[in-house]
Amino acid sequence: MNRRAWAHLIWVVALFLGGLQSAGATSLMKTAQADDVFLPFVASRQPTGIWTSARELAALPTRGPAWDYLMKWAEEDSSRPDLSDPLGDTDTVVVAKALVYARTGQARYRQEVIAAVDAVVGTEGDTTLALGRNLPGFIIAADLVGLPPDVDARFRSWLARVRTTSLDGRTLISTHEQRPNNWGTHAGAARIAAALYLGDSADLQRAAAVFRGWLGDRSAYAGFNFASDRSWQCDPQRPVPINPPGCVIAGHSVDGVLTEEQRRAGSFAWPPPQENYAWEALQGAVAQAWMLERAGYPAFSWQDAALLRAVTWLHEQAHFPAQGDDTGTPWLINGVYGTSFPTHSPARPGKNGLGFYEWLLGGR
Repeated sequence: MNRRAWAHLIWVVALFLGGLQSAGATSLMKTAQADDVFLPFVASRQPTGIWTSARELAALPTRGPAWDYLMKWAEEDSSRPDLSDPLGDTDTVVVAKALVYARTGQARYRQEVIAAVDAVVGTEGDTTLALGRNLPGFIIAADLVGLPPDVDARFRSWLARVRTTSLDGRTLISTHEQRPNNWGTHAGAARIAAALYLGDSADLQRAAAVFRGWLGDRSAYAGFNFASDRSWQCDPQRPVPINPPGCVIAGHSVDGVLTEEQRRAGSFAWPPPQENYAWEALQGAVAQAWMLERAGYPAFSWQDAALLRAVTWLHEQAHFPAQGDDTGTPWLINGVYGTSFPTHSPARPGKNGLGFYEWLLGGR
């Protein structure tokens, strides 16, 4: 039996032993393909829960800089949640409280999460960028703490509707399917989290296909709206959000380039501009991949590990390591792929409220 076959067998056994009992997610698990790339974190994964589970968190430390940083966020106020603020951080606070509760069982953090989730209903505002950035954290927090039946019913009813609510001419779902940039990746993370929480297997399958298309598989999905300047595209007639392996333009490697984000810095040029939107789009993209992997879709392997290729290009060609609120992403990439991209400590959560990857993955 070769290495990949052993990896597949180990994954299947791990999934079986883990129980696969997360709310709404059991029926959404997909069978891994035998030829998928083996990822270091997969064999030890216990995929119960949308993002993580108390069982997994029980193995993580409650001391050290990463834990202290998580606790600092968990002590912040979450009483005025507002999904309409694109730069708001209450979602980050709620995620931190949920993680601390799931790790320690301290009830007050759960009560604060429940209150925040109940209060956030109806605050979606008028842009899908703000909604896409802020919503995933509240869904993940709700999944981690378990809402009382009355709060859960209200939250689910609203969550099912808000996915197709028109905000300035777009919905969360249409943003995911049309925008090949940071708007689309954040919307996709929110859409996938919602589908998992609601147990909506049809929309999860559709969202997975869209994400696979975003990674460069036009046979899975090719409905994105691209700008007229396609000079960063490997094939301008068949544009993709991430360039394919081996792509070269004017003698330079653009393998892994986030084409629509690099375009924001101007037409193709070398040395390549250090465009920060590329890192922000990856915040939403890695969140999508993480949730899809836990639901059984081998998203980190898709398109020759497109996410790894994107981060590699930013480091090796653009010489542009993560900064600011992007510094959590390398922790996740290193944890998933076993790489050693440079990291910062403490690593700030992203604009989508997700992160704390240093604590979640730094010691694995």
